[in-house]
Amino acid sequence: MWLYNLGISLYAGGIRLAALWHGKARLWSEGRRNIFERMEAAVRPSDRIVWVHAASLGEFEQARPIIERLRAEHPEYKILLTFFSPSGYEIRKNYEGADYVFYLPADTPSNARRFLDIVHPEIAIFIKYEFWINLLSELRRRKVRSYIVSAIFRRNSVFFRPYGAMWRQALETFDTLFVQNVESKRLLSEIGFDNVVVAGDTRFDRVAQIAAAAQRVETIERFRGGGRLFVAGSTWGPDEEILLPLVNANPDVKFVIAPHEMDEGRIAHLMRDAKGGAVRYTQCDAATRFDDVQVLVLDTMGMLSSVYGSATWAYVGGGFGVGIHNTLEAATFGLPIAFGPNYGKFKEARDMVSLGCAVSVRTVGELAAWFAPLRDDEETLRRASRTAKDYTARNQGATGIILRSIFNS
Repeated sequence: MWLYNLGISLYAGGIRLAALWHGKARLWSEGRRNIFERMEAAVRPSDRIVWVHAASLGEFEQARPIIERLRAEHPEYKILLTFFSPSGYEIRKNYEGADYVFYLPADTPSNARRFLDIVHPEIAIFIKYEFWINLLSELRRRKVRSYIVSAIFRRNSVFFRPYGAMWRQALETFDTLFVQNVESKRLLSEIGFDNVVVAGDTRFDRVAQIAAAAQRVETIERFRGGGRLFVAGSTWGPDEEILLPLVNANPDVKFVIAPHEMDEGRIAHLMRDAKGGAVRYTQCDAATRFDDVQVLVLDTMGMLSSVYGSATWAYVGGGFGVGIHNTLEAATFGLPIAFGPNYGKFKEARDMVSLGCAVSVRTVGELAAWFAPLRDDEETLRRASRTAKDYTARNQGATGIILRSIFNS
């Protein structure tokens, strides 16, 4: 345990040092300055608190259907939402579905005690992968009802290693572990946990909400015109290197490319090398004409899920790095999907590849070979589209399973 505590202290110190020159580290550090005083000023001792913790923005999307249904069905509770990462907190710090939104303090023993003294949760809900040893130990000591949702466990994780006793003990905090798949339940049973429910992934409920609420974006509709649209979402440099040849080989297809980060150099590269002409979304207005423009660069945040609703095909970025981004946002609209090779950690991507509505590609040639039949054969396109939409529809319902279990309703 002392090694864990030392690691947490060194990590926090390293972040504060890196904050001198690194923007994300600066946000992490500054966001936690005077955090306990700000919490004390906001949270009342009489509040009945449900605490939901999400590491970052992706986990927030898994938490969101739970938060919103909880607020609708249990207005007697106040909802506290915490984030570990700036990429979640900075985007969702004004989220109206929660009563309080804060960074999670660094997981030292004293911070864990002080945090729980202030927020005094009746229920704690962790999303997917968050296992903070001191916080979980203190929740266990205080007998706070605690849960983890949309979790996935793999054979090679620390819980199943000979040296993983501390982490296995942390799992004893949870009244119920809500997991995504049967394999996770089987692995947990091998180490003595039978309080496990296969509920699925709440992201399916979230993307269903997104699809139901999506409104067509007028600029995107004008750009598409009477043709069909290919949307490449959350792309990085290596994704764009195989996408540009596909763009230039298909002059009759319109493309929206939404970079994951607004890197001006990469945006300039897209604008320059798209032979059919390109324009940035932020430079468009009601008078913009798109007759001679093949590529629209979506250089703004928060619109991608709605843009997928206007598309016929999709590419999801990140697969040449640590892992692909959200494929379900595209699949819920019935889009055939391509992505890079690093998708093995994502169950939904593996599922869709096996079903034939998604494919992993490494090269320009592989991307072109996937796209051609979907472009040229309506039955192939219709079959892949129906498979993607059906997959997302039949996997909905995790939110209801989780909340009915937590509240015995």
